[in-house]
Formats: sequence, C-alpha cells, structure tokens
Amino acid sequence: MSDLAANASMMDGIYRHQRHIYDLTRRYYLLGRNDLIAALDPPAGGSVLEIGCGTARNLILTAERYHDAQLHGIDISAEMLKSAEATVTKNSLSGRIRLAQGDATRFDAAELFGVAQFDRVFFSYSLSMIPGWEAALRQAIAATAPGGQLHVVDFGQQTALPGWFGTGLKAWLARFHVTPRANLGEAMAALAAEHHGELRFATLYRDYARIGAITLP
Repeated sequence: MSDLAANASMMDGIYRHQRHIYDLTRRYYLLGRNDLIAALDPPAGGSVLEIGCGTARNLILTAERYHDAQLHGIDISAEMLKSAEATVTKNSLSGRIRLAQGDATRFDAAELFGVAQFDRVFFSYSLSMIPGWEAALRQAIAATAPGGQLHVVDFGQQTALPGWFGTGLKAWLARFHVTPRANLGEAMAALAAEHHGELRFATLYRDYARIGAITLP
C-alpha cells in the first residue's frame, strides 16, 4: 500500500463515524479558527485554498465573509469529503467551493482545480495531523501566488497554562493521531526567509494555540 493510500485509510478509519459529530465537538477546543478566517482578507475575486478542509466548516464561513472569493479545499480523507460535499451543497455554495481528495505533501493544484496558485492558502488544525507536516508547508508555499499569503493556526505548547493541562491535552490528542508541532514558528520563519517573505506569528489563549501568516513579495 502506498503512503498516500495508507494515510487516507487511517484518516478514513478515524473519521468514518466522527465526521457526523466533528463540528459539534471540535467547536469547543479548536480555538483561533475564526481569527484565521478574519485575517485572510483575500483580494476582490481572489482565490483561497484550504489544505485539510475536513467538513468544509472553515470554507463555508470564509465564503460567507468574503462574498466574491473563489474557494477550494483538499483533504486526504474521502470520508471527510463526504461531509464537506454535503455541507457545501446544503449551503448552496457548490458554485463557489470546489473540493478534491489530495495529499497535503504532494498535491497538484493545477490538476485538481485548474488553478496552480492561490491568493490565500491556509491550514486550520491540520498540520498537527500530517506526518510530513514540514513537506506540507513547503507544498503550500509553492501553491501561494506572488503577493499572496500562507496562514496557519494549530495547537500550541500550552506554556502559560498549568502543566497538567498540557500533559492531559497532548495525551488525549494522541488518541486521534494529533501531534502539536513545537517548532511550528521556527519552520515558518525558515520558510519565510527562504522565499523572502514576511512572517507574523503569535500565541493565543496562553499558548493554547499558535497562529501565523507568511506574506510573499
């Protein structure tokens, strides 16, 4: 079995049933997602790609906030895409949101969507689930158009929270193959420097979450 097939199978196994309650349960601890959407601010008629789009919750909210943006989402899980497609259809957004199955570390956006690069690319709590997350970041920056932005929000290290909380959270997340990336900021800084971009990076909620954006020249 290829790495793509193995990763897709693992994600499908996790979300085959959870996808039905995903948004209801995750709303209480995937903090900072709305902050990321508010920061996207794509240009008029701009293109947006979410990598690891899950149920399309973020794409729906992005479509509602930015009425003329053209939205795209990829996910490795066919099961999650079932929920995403149903949600997009329910919200009458099939004309603005396009979905496809793809591996975050090696997708071909031109082949999937007929669009090679996007004005905004983002990850929302997906890098912590991608084994090759640094490769996914590199793939994402390659899919970001000149003058565009790459945005990320994900779990922090809970440095300003009680020790028991961080330990318990990480143990619980590990049950779902989620690993907070301790060096996310350093990885994004290196990527920004490599591409002569500008990085904004911050912690949220006492380092419960971390959020950043790279703006390309």
